[in-house]
Amino acid sequence: MKNKNVIDKFKILIGDQNVLTSEWNKLPHSKGWRYGAGNALAVLKPVKLIDIWKILQICIKENIIVIMQAANTGLTGGSTPFGDNYDRPIVILNTMRINSIHIINKGSQIVGLTGSTLYDLEKKLKPLGREPHSIIGSTSIGASIIGGICNNAGGSLVQRGPSYTEMALYARIDKDGKLELVNELDINLGSNPEEILDNLQNQNYKKSDILNTNKLGSDDKYSKIVRQINKNTPARFNSDIRLLHGASGSAGKIAVFAVRLDTYLSPIKNKVFYVGSNDPDVFWKIRRDILSKFKTLPTLGDYLHRDCYDAAKKYSKDTFLVIERLGTKFLPTLFELKRKVDNIAGKLKFLPNNFSDRLMQFLSNFFPNHLPKRMEKFRDLYKHHWIIEMSDEGINEARNYFSKVFEDCDGDYFECNDFESKKASLHRFVSASAIGRYHILNSKRHGEMMSLDIAFPRNEKKWFEKLPREIDEMFEIKLYYGHLFCHVLHQNYIVKKGVDGEKLKTELLKIYDKRGAEYPAEHNVGHEYTAKQSLKDFYKELDPTNGFNAGIGKTSKNKNWA
Repeated sequence: MKNKNVIDKFKILIGDQNVLTSEWNKLPHSKGWRYGAGNALAVLKPVKLIDIWKILQICIKENIIVIMQAANTGLTGGSTPFGDNYDRPIVILNTMRINSIHIINKGSQIVGLTGSTLYDLEKKLKPLGREPHSIIGSTSIGASIIGGICNNAGGSLVQRGPSYTEMALYARIDKDGKLELVNELDINLGSNPEEILDNLQNQNYKKSDILNTNKLGSDDKYSKIVRQINKNTPARFNSDIRLLHGASGSAGKIAVFAVRLDTYLSPIKNKVFYVGSNDPDVFWKIRRDILSKFKTLPTLGDYLHRDCYDAAKKYSKDTFLVIERLGTKFLPTLFELKRKVDNIAGKLKFLPNNFSDRLMQFLSNFFPNHLPKRMEKFRDLYKHHWIIEMSDEGINEARNYFSKVFEDCDGDYFECNDFESKKASLHRFVSASAIGRYHILNSKRHGEMMSLDIAFPRNEKKWFEKLPREIDEMFEIKLYYGHLFCHVLHQNYIVKKGVDGEKLKTELLKIYDKRGAEYPAEHNVGHEYTAKQSLKDFYKELDPTNGFNAGIGKTSKNKNWA
C-alpha cells in the first residue's frame, strides 16, 4: 500500500505515462547494457528539471534509493540496480528527455543538461569548427555528456584526458538527510531551487550572467602528464584524487542537473598511420619516442591484437556494417530495438536466448569481407596493430619518423587513405563488442566472460600481458585492445568451463597490483570493481546517508553506509 501511494505521487507529478512500473517496461532501464540487473519500484522519466527536484524530495521523505540514469550504456553496471539485497526500495530516474545543450562564450564552452548526449553535442559544435571531449566510442552509442563527467571517462583521444569539470549544478543529500541544491556553474540563475532550475532549462539568463571564472571546464594538465614517460604511476585512472571534484567522478552519488564544459578547435587535417609489428618492445619504443620527441601529440592511438582483429572481423561485422551504412546516429535505435526483440523472444519458449544477436550474426555471414586489403595483409604479417591518428603539424612529424624507424625495428606501416582511415578506426571501435557476441554464441561450451580495464604505469615496458602458465591455461579466449599512448589496455577473457571467474579475476588483479597498475582506468567501478579508498571517501563525502546509487564500487547498500 505504501509503494502504491508513492507511485501515485509520482504519477500526479509527471503523468502516468512517465512512470513505468511493469517489469516489461522497466527492463531496458533495470538491466545494464552489458553487466548487472536488479529490481526497481519504478522508472521515472521527467521532462523538467524542477520535477527531478520534486521527485528527490519525495524519495527522501519515503526512504527510497535514487539511481540517476541517462542512456544506460555503461560497461560495468553503474547505472542500474545490482541484485536484490538493498535495505530500501529503488527508483530509477531516467533523464534522457531533458536533453538541451546551450552554446556559450562563442562556442568555447557549453552547458549540457542532464540528459544531453555527446552525439548531439558533436553535431551542434560541428558548424562552429569545434569538437566535444569525445568524438568516438561513447559518442557513437548515444551516451550522455554527464555520464562521461560522472565517470571521469577517458576515451581514445590522447590530448584531452579524462572528462572533467569543476562547474556543475547538482542536488545532494546532506548528513542530516536534507536535500540541497549546489550551483557551481558560475552562472547567475536565481536564489531558490525552483527559480534556478526553471531559468536554466529555459535558458533564461543573459551573457552578463555567465561569470568569467578560474574554474576548469576540462583537464588542463593531461597533455603534460601523458608525456611523462618515466613516471612509475599511470597517466589516468578513475580513483585519481586529482580529478574527483563535485560532479566529476561522482558515479551517481549526487543528482547532476547540468555541467559547463570546454570545447576544442577541430583540426584542419587528419592522417591515420597503420602500424604493425610482432615485437611488443617496438611499440614500447614508438610510444616513448612520439610522446617525448614530437612537438604535436597524436590525436589518438588505438591498439588491437591480431586475435581481437579476427574476432571483431567475424563477431562485430554486423555492427560495423550498420554504422558504416546508416551512421552512428542509428546505434542507439539499434540497441533499443535489440532489447525489445530479446524481451519478446524471452517470452516465446521456442526462440533461443539473445535471439537478436544470433539473428544478426547469421545475417552478417551473407555480406562480403568489409576490411581493406592492406589491413588484411598486415593481419597476416603482424600480431600487434596500432592505429595512430595525427593532425596538422603532427602529420609530417609522424611521416618522417615512420619512414626511418622500421629500418632497425621489426614491423612496418602505411599511410591510410580516407577509405582505409574510416575502416581502420571503425574496426577498432566495434572490436569492443566482439567478446560479448562470441560468448553469447558459445556460452554452452565455455565458462564465464570477464574483462579488465587496466592503466599501466607510464614507464612500464611489459605492457602486453604474459601470464603464468597455470593461470593462462584457465582461459578459453583472450582479446586485447586499448589506448597505448595512455597505457590503458582493455583485456577481455572467456574462461574454460568449470573455472571460477571471480576467483581467477582476483588472482589477476593481485598480479597487476604488484606491478603498480590501477583499475578501472576509464570505465569506472560500477558493480564490477571494488572502489579504492580514495573513491569510497569521495562517495561518502558527497552522499553521507547513502541515498544515491547505493552499493556502487561494491560498497554498502544500506542507509548511512551501515
